[in-house]
Amino acid sequence: MSIKRRSIPSHTACVLTGLLVAGGILASTGACTPRVEVTAPEKPITINLNVKIDHEVRVRVDKELDKVLSKESGLF
Repeated sequence: MSIKRRSIPSHTACVLTGLLVAGGILASTGACTPRVEVTAPEKPITINLNVKIDHEVRVRVDKELDKVLSKESGLF
């Protein structure tokens, strides 16, 4: 008694192989999805600003106004 084997057309075999490969890739990448968590810190965030502020004010006064504001004028 002889057993007859059915042969699958080459086009169908390529499609089945492609589906198996695609399914394997999807299964392997689907199992390794990354998990991202965002949580608040336990201690408060402090920002230390060491800032030194120096300023200089320059005032120009007219000579006439300077005479009025002088100590000799008796205004103050």
